[in-house]
Amino acid sequence: AFAREGAKVIATDINESKLQELEKYPGIQTRVLDVTKKKQIDQFANDIERLDVLFNVAGFVHHGTILDCEEKDWDFSVNLNVRSMYLMIKAFLPKMLAQKSGNIINMSSVASSIKGVVNRCVYSTTKAAVIGLTKSVAADFIQQGIRCNCVCPGTVDTPSLQERIQARPNPEEALSDFLKRQKTGRFATAEEIALLCVYLASDEYTTRELAVREKREGKGNRRESGGVLLIS
Repeated sequence: AFAREGAKVIATDINESKLQELEKYPGIQTRVLDVTKKKQIDQFANDIERLDVLFNVAGFVHHGTILDCEEKDWDFSVNLNVRSMYLMIKAFLPKMLAQKSGNIINMSSVASSIKGVVNRCVYSTTKAAVIGLTKSVAADFIQQGIRCNCVCPGTVDTPSLQERIQARPNPEEALSDFLKRQKTGRFATAEEIALLCVYLASDEYTTRELAVREKREGKGNRRESGGVLLIS
């Protein structure tokens, strides 16, 4: 979506084979990167001369209550879902400040401080932290030309979702349960979320906003209240 708008995109992942699938698209470069490794991130930042948009989207969904969440599950989720954003922002923000402009987009979720979701204890905790991080960065640096926003989707049809469904004892029942939560009877698509992110990255958008996207029946509506933009 960003490349179609003319952006020069550098896509990162720990999975080199997945990155190779993107190399056929014009305007997209790839780089193997583990966003939990500070040394790799710092080297990446040193190699980039200018960055206009930083999109932090790496994440992991742990299934279970607090009683199902071992310390290793907690630590892994916090490390990937929150600490990685801290490391990426801290590495690239100085470049944005030097150029007096920059746009940071963080991926959060409706399963966060927005609402409680069954069997999403540590995931919701980390995504609530992402909202707090986003608001803090926005408040601290808006006067210096930096915008920071986060996206809070409902259930999105991704490979990760399909893996979680297949991992359940009864995948068909799991799929049915997921779909019952969707007002329109279908999942949001990654492309739909990507288009929202392109909007957030545009010059027309503001900062310190929560973009909450859940598919609902009826006409879309938009309202602003207390610095929170709800899109439904």
